[in-house]
Amino acid sequence: MSTLPVVAAVDGSDDSLRALEWAVDAARRRAAPLRVAHVRQYAHWVQPEVLAAGPPDSQDDSVLDQVRAHLEGRPDQPDTEYVGLVGAAGALLPELGSGAQLLVLGSRGRGGFASLVLGSNSMAAARDAECPVVVVPRPGREVHGEAPGGPGPRVVVGLKVDGPDEATLEFAFAEATRRGARLQAVAAYPWPAQPWMMPGEMPPTIVDQGVIEDETRVLADGFLAPYRERHPDVPVDLVPAAGDAAGHLVAASRDADLVVVGRHRRRLLSPVRMMGSVTHAVLLHAAGPVAVIPPSPSED
Repeated sequence: MSTLPVVAAVDGSDDSLRALEWAVDAARRRAAPLRVAHVRQYAHWVQPEVLAAGPPDSQDDSVLDQVRAHLEGRPDQPDTEYVGLVGAAGALLPELGSGAQLLVLGSRGRGGFASLVLGSNSMAAARDAECPVVVVPRPGREVHGEAPGGPGPRVVVGLKVDGPDEATLEFAFAEATRRGARLQAVAAYPWPAQPWMMPGEMPPTIVDQGVIEDETRVLADGFLAPYRERHPDVPVDLVPAAGDAAGHLVAASRDADLVVVGRHRRRLLSPVRMMGSVTHAVLLHAAGPVAVIPPSPSED
C-alpha cells in the first residue's frame, strides 16, 4: 500500500519556505513522499466559477523552480514531486488534502494585507481540508501568560472534557511519539462559574474551584488512558486550567514543537465545516506551528 504524501503549499514567500522546511521534516519523520504544490491565481478579470482548476504544470513555474533550487542536493531528501496548478487557491488548497496525510502551509502568503496575521488561504485550508493541516506562523510572535515548564521537546493538545475528539488526541500522541516528545494535555474548565438565574430564583450553592479542577482531572485522565496504553513511551502532563481555553493553549505554545487542536464537528442546523472560536484564536496567536485536525469521519 502506498504512503500518502505530505503536501507543502508554496508561493515563493518567506512564510511558505518556512512551511516547506517543516513539511520536509514531517515527511522524513513519516517516511513519506513530499509533494510541493504551487497554485497560480487567475488573472483578476477571470471569475473563479468559470474554471475550477487548470491542468498541472510544473515545468514553467518560477516558484517551483525556486523550491527545487532550495532543496537541491540535500541529504535524506524525501522523494519529492512538484505540482503546479492554476485556479483559486482558497478552493484548490483544501482539495489537495484529499490525497494527503498532512497539508502544511505558512500563516500568510504574498497576497492580501500585510497587517493580517493569518491569510484567507491558510484559513480556508484549515477549515475545509480533509486531512490534518499544519499552519506555520512567522517567527517572533509574543505570547502572554505562563507556559507550563519542563525540559525537552513538547507537543501541546487541547482536550475538551465535555466532548473529546478521538482524531485530535490520536494525532497528538502519534506526533509526540515521532518527535520523542512529552505530551502536554491542556484541559480547560469554565471559571468563575456564572450561572443564569431567573428573577426571584435563589443563587446556587457556591462550588469550590478545587472540586471542579479535581473533576476535570478525573475526566481527562479517563479520556487519555487508552492513548497512554497505545503510546507507552510518551510521557503525559495533564494541565487542568481555569478559564479561557484559547489563552492557555496560546501560552503553552511558547517553545512547543506543535500545538494540536480539533476542528468543529458539523451540526444538524449548521452542516458546513466550522473552525471553532478556540481553534481560530490559537491559529491567530500561537507562537509556533499549529495542527488543525478534522474530526473522524464517523463524527464529522
